[in-house]
Amino acid sequence: MSKNVQLRVKRTLDVVISLLLLILTVPVVAIAALLVRIQLGAPVFFVQERSGRWQRPFRILKLRTMTDERDHDGNLLPDGIRCRGVGRVLRKLSIDELPQLVNVIRGDLSLVGPRPLLRRYDPWYTERERRRFDIRPGITGLAQINGRNLTPWDERLALDARYVEEWSLWLDVRILAATVGKVCRASGVVLDSSAELLDLDKERQLAWTSS
Repeated sequence: MSKNVQLRVKRTLDVVISLLLLILTVPVVAIAALLVRIQLGAPVFFVQERSGRWQRPFRILKLRTMTDERDHDGNLLPDGIRCRGVGRVLRKLSIDELPQLVNVIRGDLSLVGPRPLLRRYDPWYTERERRRFDIRPGITGLAQINGRNLTPWDERLALDARYVEEWSLWLDVRILAATVGKVCRASGVVLDSSAELLDLDKERQLAWTSS
């Protein structure tokens, strides 16, 4: 099977599986949204601009898991403090990610691919790391089954590039199976990755200016 045919099959499977999952999880998302509204307030959904295929911007959709609490200077408190109650449960069970199935149906995302990152990171990738933009980003990916948010940036982005270089439908099946296992075990969930790792732009700026 040629790569172009495999890509068409991948897109078809993305849409079919996402539609089925959306139908099956409507009650879960509805209850979760109600709990978010009660405990965290409005808005219920978290919307943020990310870089997609060919670096085109799109708005990713998640259930909100954090409050907007700030310190005396007006700065947002650490994620680990603002994410509590229902937010912690939603993240632990990855329920907050379910609205991204809408992004998959719209064509912004695939079920499997490099995780879409913040737009401000775009200038800081190496040439090989920019291969992540050759394919649709995903809800899960090779980096997510190998450590998730605590994997160092260089390693995480290398895994994203490796995924693009070695992509096949069989690789997607393996990643999806491993993701299901991780979600069932709530493995690798991190409430505040910024407490362990610098943001990519800050880390690269420090590294490149000191070299």
